[in-house]
Amino acid sequence: MTSKVLHSFLEKNIDDLKERGLYNEIDPVQGANGPVIEINDKKLINLSSNNYLGLATDNRLKEVAKKAVESHGVGAGAVRTINGTLDLHIELEKKLAEFKGTEAVISYQSGFNCNMAAISAVMDKNDAILSDELNHASIIDGCRLSKAKIIRVNHSDMDDLRNKAKEAVESGKYNKVMVITDGVFSMDGDIAKLPEIVEIAEEFDLITYVDDAHGSGVLGKGAGTVKHFGLQDKVDFQMGTLSKAIGVIGGYVAGKAELIDWLKVRSRPFLFSTAVSPADAAASTKAVELLMESTDLNERLWENSNYLKEGLKNLGFDIGDSETPITPCVIGDEKDTQKFSKRLYEEGVYAKSIVFPTVPRGTGRVRNMPTAAHTKEMLDDALKIYEKVGKEMGLI
Repeated sequence: MTSKVLHSFLEKNIDDLKERGLYNEIDPVQGANGPVIEINDKKLINLSSNNYLGLATDNRLKEVAKKAVESHGVGAGAVRTINGTLDLHIELEKKLAEFKGTEAVISYQSGFNCNMAAISAVMDKNDAILSDELNHASIIDGCRLSKAKIIRVNHSDMDDLRNKAKEAVESGKYNKVMVITDGVFSMDGDIAKLPEIVEIAEEFDLITYVDDAHGSGVLGKGAGTVKHFGLQDKVDFQMGTLSKAIGVIGGYVAGKAELIDWLKVRSRPFLFSTAVSPADAAASTKAVELLMESTDLNERLWENSNYLKEGLKNLGFDIGDSETPITPCVIGDEKDTQKFSKRLYEEGVYAKSIVFPTVPRGTGRVRNMPTAAHTKEMLDDALKIYEKVGKEMGLI
């Protein structure tokens, strides 16, 4: 028998979310998640994928994934610390360390797992973490899991960071103090002020942690935000994902060899969850190799990004202050945002609405993610639809 209390709780709260325009409906994609997708038998220009470089559907990755299935099977068969570490995982980690310019790398099942694993493996209740107020949910959860004191820092406010770092260190209450930030902020597309953050960290001997999920494959000619600023020797933790620009699934932490050794014996998702599949490991390695061999995909991504940004701005949309391919169209009201996204869908563009709690109340937006796989014709068609719907709703 289903609990009446649970039923009442769920019914009340789901209805409330729908009433306020905060209920998220999931749209299953029929087939591959490329620049054009099919949902409910309708073809749509896809501007919602994190597949920045188009590698999720790249034939070169498909081929190595197929070979890995034939040679290694469909699953790793165990956690990494028993006998789930395959030669393919070692190859991936070596290639990632070379790519990121660090001594070593540890790979995980997802980017979210990285932040849950790495933060809590190093920080505890006797420590403090200085966390940017717009950091990703996985960072917030990783900080909470560590039980360290979380000190919220105003977004990219270096004066606030310096003052709070000084206060935390000079209080003498904490054994260790970490500063943690996204490299690229996923909702607005702005870049962390890493040179200033590193300068403050050196002044107060802070541990530095950069979540570069949206920077890897995008900035630094593909090598990421840290390498973009030439700071790979100054940042303790470089977290990255294999699920966005790399086009596969998984995550990793790059850093000094002693840090990676510690994470292998103390980070819980590594210890207690089965490793990524052989196909995923092999495909990820191939993707990294492609990025190291050529910057063509990265250059095409930026060309398409700048083209779409200019087009939306010229139409009169508020695209914020994005410095990366992430291109929000800020609508504001949650219900209007949901309606705008629905009308785009009806006209042939898939740009998912993003509302509270993912972004602050009153800042609802559709987030556009142009990729290297889009053609100019696709982007032109999308801009025409944006113009039509924007004028229809009185947004431009």
